[in-house]
Amino acid sequence: MTPVQMFRRVLEHSLVGFCIFLIVALTVLISAAAITRKFGVPFGWYDEVASVMLAWLTYYGAAYAALRRSHIGVPSIVGLMPPGVRVALVLFGQALVLGFFGLVAWFGWQVLVILEGDTMITLPWVPVRLTQSVIPIGAVLFIVADLLTLPERLAEAAQGAPARDGELAEVLR
Repeated sequence: MTPVQMFRRVLEHSLVGFCIFLIVALTVLISAAAITRKFGVPFGWYDEVASVMLAWLTYYGAAYAALRRSHIGVPSIVGLMPPGVRVALVLFGQALVLGFFGLVAWFGWQVLVILEGDTMITLPWVPVRLTQSVIPIGAVLFIVADLLTLPERLAEAAQGAPARDGELAEVLR
């Protein structure tokens, strides 16, 4: 196994583990909040924390989906093109994705700079920079995941093989 493959595997397992942790923690938090509300002693902070956890799950889950090549795409249309055109389309699409997430990472970092000193409303000891750090981190993880799958996509495009549809492959498994 090459170092890149090992890194990809570690990244995949880390993202899965963190997403599972977030799902379980979110489930426990919301269940506990519902129970305490029923007994008249609700958490005043659970709503704010739950929305942050859901945003984190979205960003880290998107990076995992990119690593699995399971994002929305049109591989069947690309697969109908001649190999040279396919490679060009893959590279063009890659440039768009990297450019977009590069901007998200950059502006996400700018948001963190602006939010310095702000804290959550219901938990004043938690900095907002921590909760919003998911924006640049998630964008960078998406870029890394996308770059890790690029050689695979280029090889498929150059060989004339139809582009792999990650979601379809998952369903068929």
